[in-house]
Amino acid sequence: MTTINREATPEGDNIAGPNQLHSDLHDIWGNPRGLKALTIVNHTTLGLRFMVTGMAFFLLGGLLAMLVRTQLALPDQDFMSPDIYSQVTTMHGTVMMFLFAIPMLEGLAIYMIPKMIGARDLVCPRLTSLGYWCYLFGGIILSFSLILEMAPNSGWFMYTPLSGSEYSPGLGSDFWLLGITFVEISALSAGVELVVSILRTRTQGMALHKMPLFAWYILAMALMIVVGFPPLILGSILLELERAVGMPFFEVTGGGDPILWQHLFWLFGHPEVYIIFLPAAGIVSTLIPVFAGRPIVGYGWVVFAITVTGFISFGLWVHHMFTVGIPQLAQAFFSAASMLVAVPTAIQVFVWLATLWLGKPKMKLPMLWIMGFLIIFVCGGLTGVMLALVPFNWQVHDTHFVVAHMHYVLVGGMFFPLIAGLYYWLPLFSGRMPSETLGKWGFWLTFLGFNGTFLIMHWTGLLGMPRRVYSYETGMGWDIFNLLSSMSSFIMSAGIAMVLLDFALHFRFGKPAKHNPWNADTLEWANSMPPSAYNFVSLPKVDTRHPLWDDPDLPRTMAEGQHSLAVATHGRREMWGTDPLTGKVREIIHLPGNSWWPLFAAMALAVVCLSLLTRLYPLAGIAVVVAGLFLLRWSWENGAHPKAAPDAEVAPGDPPLHSRTMDGPGLWAMSITLLANGSFFLSYLFGWFYLWTVSPEWRMPETSPLSLVGLILAGVALTAGVGILEKLVRGLRQGKDAGLAVGMYCISALGFVQVAITLWVLLSADLAVTETSHDAIIMVGLAYALLHGGLGAVLTLLQGLRVGYGYVGAHAPFEPAVVAQWWRYNLVTFWILVGTLAVLPRVIGS
Repeated sequence: MTTINREATPEGDNIAGPNQLHSDLHDIWGNPRGLKALTIVNHTTLGLRFMVTGMAFFLLGGLLAMLVRTQLALPDQDFMSPDIYSQVTTMHGTVMMFLFAIPMLEGLAIYMIPKMIGARDLVCPRLTSLGYWCYLFGGIILSFSLILEMAPNSGWFMYTPLSGSEYSPGLGSDFWLLGITFVEISALSAGVELVVSILRTRTQGMALHKMPLFAWYILAMALMIVVGFPPLILGSILLELERAVGMPFFEVTGGGDPILWQHLFWLFGHPEVYIIFLPAAGIVSTLIPVFAGRPIVGYGWVVFAITVTGFISFGLWVHHMFTVGIPQLAQAFFSAASMLVAVPTAIQVFVWLATLWLGKPKMKLPMLWIMGFLIIFVCGGLTGVMLALVPFNWQVHDTHFVVAHMHYVLVGGMFFPLIAGLYYWLPLFSGRMPSETLGKWGFWLTFLGFNGTFLIMHWTGLLGMPRRVYSYETGMGWDIFNLLSSMSSFIMSAGIAMVLLDFALHFRFGKPAKHNPWNADTLEWANSMPPSAYNFVSLPKVDTRHPLWDDPDLPRTMAEGQHSLAVATHGRREMWGTDPLTGKVREIIHLPGNSWWPLFAAMALAVVCLSLLTRLYPLAGIAVVVAGLFLLRWSWENGAHPKAAPDAEVAPGDPPLHSRTMDGPGLWAMSITLLANGSFFLSYLFGWFYLWTVSPEWRMPETSPLSLVGLILAGVALTAGVGILEKLVRGLRQGKDAGLAVGMYCISALGFVQVAITLWVLLSADLAVTETSHDAIIMVGLAYALLHGGLGAVLTLLQGLRVGYGYVGAHAPFEPAVVAQWWRYNLVTFWILVGTLAVLPRVIGS
């Protein structure tokens, strides 16, 4: 490292020189080797780890699919027993949906988004690292159940009561519930990370309406993950509590309802279809303009379609429940909504076709996969409209027709664009070009094999073949079609194997790629190939949607340090923090470096998962505490801590560091996290009112078992704490920090008072949590309040300590504002719980 030079570096005049600047940036951002490689938090490395791990799980899921097609190739097969077949089919769907599709697309987004928006990394890099380790450990735990022959066998959607302890007494369902919940922590982490990074770290001048379309698609996907995943997390927690402890959330005799699981699952499940589709469509919208040689037609219409798709997707979940006996009015509403979602999808298809029509398309290898996508996805959309019609849905529900439709939408809508995108960005990954010959062979074998497999399955479904049956008798008219379908599946597998072989070989034998080999327009191609750990030597001002088309010399000037933040001698990992709408620079964001804490925290959470599986509850409790300590220790190295900002000074004329402001990215990250938390809480309220109004055996006592006086006293303590905290935050905004530490300690004490009173109310209620779902849901609600109250008290206590260490104060006022958001959320949800669980039953009655 050279001597620190805090003088402003004029644009176009790099004082240290490009070579020295590259060396300094590498010293700060470079990845360690050996065992310390486990500490890497860089988005490029973590994005690759997500994708490589996702591809490994894809191979596992593909192998399971081949076992299924082998079993169904001929009638009366005994290749697998019924139980093993059920395990294989359940794990095939689970692996492909949860361990491949979403993590793979998130990994691509983690890798590409900072490069596309002109940033050096994602805004919370250690959160990305935690997400990866949770994904890896959760996937390993879930996959290990196959080796033990204890895999779940109730279908990848785990419908109750089939997945309950009565019909699935082993550990199979527990592997699914705990493993998937673990994996979804990863997905939520990436969702929060991507939303905040896209909104707050775009390079200078990149207003929202000038953002690459791929970033729009990823922003919608990430927000949908944040809102859509918590309902399934809640459902998984409730079902695991029912299996492990006996709380009757889904048992009719205890006041529960198995249909509640379907609602919670599909509140996640149908948005997930579009969570998978939108990033793939983003790849299509990125590639078509490049190979058509012109800007996309109707940029605004595409953004409109993305937004509408995101909203409508949350109104479709009953689309999967037309046969469970819902009212006809609800069937009509959700049928209309299911057809309405075809409108924004059609807008995108017409925009793509118009761009190709008005341009001069070049049929390179990535475009071959795009054309395959257009054909397959349109066919899948047509069968989707058919399934939206309630009478037709009744006829083909739970047949191979639904399986075929699902694969046309998900494989055609996700896998084909994904391969197109990987071929397109391979030169960026490796600096080498793929093989046109192997790639084309891989495409045609995959395309023909896919259609041969699943087009035929539409016919077997119309002939009445149910899905999830492990065998069938000869003479039913399904024999030849199943044989052709199975043969085609092996052709498709050969095509995919050829594509993967091409990917592997090109890193060594591929032709070296010239810079920006496709003549693309977006900033990721301003990187070196392969890219450095810091992406860009200097960060440019961008005021166009096509920066590389409008300024082909931009990669050179960026590499020479002729733009902003071309100083590295301060020892910080830094990039711009910009306004979410205009792209105007607000602050310099300084990022934390490599750390063991995300790995340690994920390992502790893995111990929690394994302990719950083996019913070692004391060990699980200890592991929870250990994980909490790791996370709190991680949070200590933040803000004004010397390891987070070794040099807090900035060059004259530059904005301040984000930790010295009141609106840094951590505030936005907390807001998005609380949005996910709110989705979880609303799902809980939905479950409470659903069982209250629908469950035939719902039993509510004449008088509430909860002490209303105790809950009000707890709420008063919480309200007083929020009031004091708000006053302190207002003082910090005015540059005043007198009495800050004492105030934080007082607030923390009020938080612990709220927790103590709430705990007394819970213990004195004498709830029969294993007898009635009413009492079990009350227990879950109060446990939710206790968790949030306790965490708020601990965080505020740490703030008081950080004031004493000089990490928080008028000079660094950021963190109390973040903690205040948590307290506000806790205040609102606590009083809603009081009204819902204690006041409303007293007013309405049982």
